[in-house]
Amino acid sequence: MALDIKIQPIKNSKISNVDFSDLPFGKVFSDHIFQCEYIDGAWQNPIIKANEPIQLNPAAKIFHYGQSIFEGMKAYKDANGEVFLFRPEDNCKRLNLSANRLMMPEIPADLFMQGLKKLLEIDSDWIPTTEGSSLYVRPFMFASGEGLHASPADSYIFMIAAAPSGAYFSGRITVLIEEKYARAANGGVGFAKAGGNYAAQFYPTQLAIEKGYNQVVWTDDNSHQFIEEAGAMNIFIRIGDVLITSPTNDRILDGITRKSILQIAEDHNIPVEVRKISVSEVVQAAKDGDLKEMFGAGTAAVISPIAGFGYQEADYELPELSDTYASFFKKKIIAIQTNTSKDPYGWRVKV
Repeated sequence: MALDIKIQPIKNSKISNVDFSDLPFGKVFSDHIFQCEYIDGAWQNPIIKANEPIQLNPAAKIFHYGQSIFEGMKAYKDANGEVFLFRPEDNCKRLNLSANRLMMPEIPADLFMQGLKKLLEIDSDWIPTTEGSSLYVRPFMFASGEGLHASPADSYIFMIAAAPSGAYFSGRITVLIEEKYARAANGGVGFAKAGGNYAAQFYPTQLAIEKGYNQVVWTDDNSHQFIEEAGAMNIFIRIGDVLITSPTNDRILDGITRKSILQIAEDHNIPVEVRKISVSEVVQAAKDGDLKEMFGAGTAAVISPIAGFGYQEADYELPELSDTYASFFKKKIIAIQTNTSKDPYGWRVKV
């Protein structure tokens, strides 16, 4: 069912002022933004308008109780100028899982998809075409209802913003395996893309940076014996020829890139184990020379190879292989995303 989306196009685009050869991640935004409001128990007033500052009352509950969730997506333009998304329905489903956990209203799939596609149609000129670049798309929702009582808000705003961006990461990173702080706990909101999850990561990550590392590898909240995620990404570890990743749970985000890697690995007979993996197992594999690869997986970077890790005041380097699982999966996924290969899974969605 087609939605009646009001369109308020801007008069003068700012695209001519943007240097598309030098795009920092998430700093430059396209001309328009999609917005819809949840008022009186219903989503209403869908509109695409200028991407400009919004006004909120200081008593808006987003400022006090943190009802804020988001998703991360990318749009690509192929050689023929056609625009594609990658598994957007999964983003919508996950956004609604997050919404349920934070007592926020679900976004109807039609509203999500039609608002998203219409925004990309209007701002299609903002999709960069240089290798490694894309239009990063950020759907998000927050509590706009007012009041200082500690309870769910009565109104919300859902928005979709778009930011042309270059490559998120370059080169291999080093990580510190966390022994004190936890990203999330059982029964918490670790599986949701809640804004507070990421705010809580900043301090431990800064401590790791001050020690000379790029990022933190999170361990379980109880014993800190088992590896769970790498920064804001899912983590994969290759010991010998076996690829290992932690099972999802209350603490671990069900990453869309993660699921894509698991499917591609299965179809290419790459041995995979989805199980708990202990820090001691990884350290021993590094000492024995069996640890071949570690890499993060997520929307922004797709794949981020790890060059080495630190644990208990010792550093361990990973070998530089000429033929890695990380590069294999990244090429496969990007080829599907950019419409340069067949898509046997139906992941690529034309706008």
